[in-house]
Amino acid sequence: MAEKMADSQVQGFNEAYQTLKANAEKLRNQDDLDIDALVPIVQQSAAAYAVCKERIAAVRAVLAEHLKEDAGLGDAAE
Repeated sequence: MAEKMADSQVQGFNEAYQTLKANAEKLRNQDDLDIDALVPIVQQSAAAYAVCKERIAAVRAVLAEHLKEDAGLGDAAE
């Protein structure tokens, strides 16, 4: 099971986001709450959420660095 979790963490943002969407839809359409089926869905969703969160943080960091560099160049040109 730990290997399966590690594999899911290797996926990219789009795949992780699709996993979250699919799992949310599964839960939304579920007539009867099946706790036994819920555990793997929650585990898979938590791993997918971590991937999305990490990728968004990486984009924010790169964007912040880029904007910082642009601000520095703008000041030097004036």
